[in-house]
Amino acid sequence: MVVEEKAKNQIVLIQHQCEKAGFSISQLSRKDYNYEFTANSGKEKIKVQVYFGKKGIKTILQGDLNSNLYKTINNLILDEPKLNLSDFSLKEPGKYIGSDECGKGDFFGPLVVAAVFVNEETKKLLAKIGVRDSKDLSDYMITPLAKEIKKIVGKNFGIVRINPHKYNELYKQFNNLNKLLNWAHSKAIDNLLDNTACKYVITDKFSKKELDVVSLSKHSDVEFIQETKAEKYIGVAAASILARDSFVDWFESHSRKGLVLPKGSSIETEKFAKKLLQKIGEEKLNELGKLHFKTFAKIK
Repeated sequence: MVVEEKAKNQIVLIQHQCEKAGFSISQLSRKDYNYEFTANSGKEKIKVQVYFGKKGIKTILQGDLNSNLYKTINNLILDEPKLNLSDFSLKEPGKYIGSDECGKGDFFGPLVVAAVFVNEETKKLLAKIGVRDSKDLSDYMITPLAKEIKKIVGKNFGIVRINPHKYNELYKQFNNLNKLLNWAHSKAIDNLLDNTACKYVITDKFSKKELDVVSLSKHSDVEFIQETKAEKYIGVAAASILARDSFVDWFESHSRKGLVLPKGSSIETEKFAKKLLQKIGEEKLNELGKLHFKTFAKIK
């Protein structure tokens, strides 16, 4: 059975479960990458979406997380995989800041670093809506999840988006991607530490060197942890989603203006960039791509 058929079967099953529970159900609608319907109970409304793609299917609920309708429908989806908080109980601090980045391997687009402060309550809520490593999610799943994350954590997040023009300036200054990443992570984390009484920071490890923010005397009582595959921690996973949401937003804003740019740094990206360079010139390309990439050296 193909993935799309599995997605349809799953959402139809959820529809029947909602109807049995006495909720008003809208007609099933098929979108480009998902099936969806709306469930109503009085003034409460929840949108149920089942996405399908190469990595399988994923169910997302959109609406008030604290409403009885949301909680009931969430409980009805018994076969939907959830993050198991017990996986984190041995190592994950009660409250901490998690940070992650997006865009470092893409020729076009910005480099984005996000930091998110979580505590015991918000960790549970984030796990409940399906927060996990953004690499496991499609672009179409990122935006609604990012909106829910922001609702849950409130002002306790920070995003540093370095658009290509500024990125190219900073890269000339640092002359090293890891140093640039260090600067961006440190900036996002420092801003958030100033606004929270947080004593732990977990960052996805990208270098053997400690973050610059570690050496600041005002954070001498903060424990900084750099770990590979740190997206297993709910706070880092949430940060990865916010970073990617900002990254995707940059591409979509250019798409709305008629310029659809490829992601990544593949041969296809190289061919596209070469044609674009011939059309708009290096000065304009400086506003769209990371010019220290080998991609640019090949197309000059």
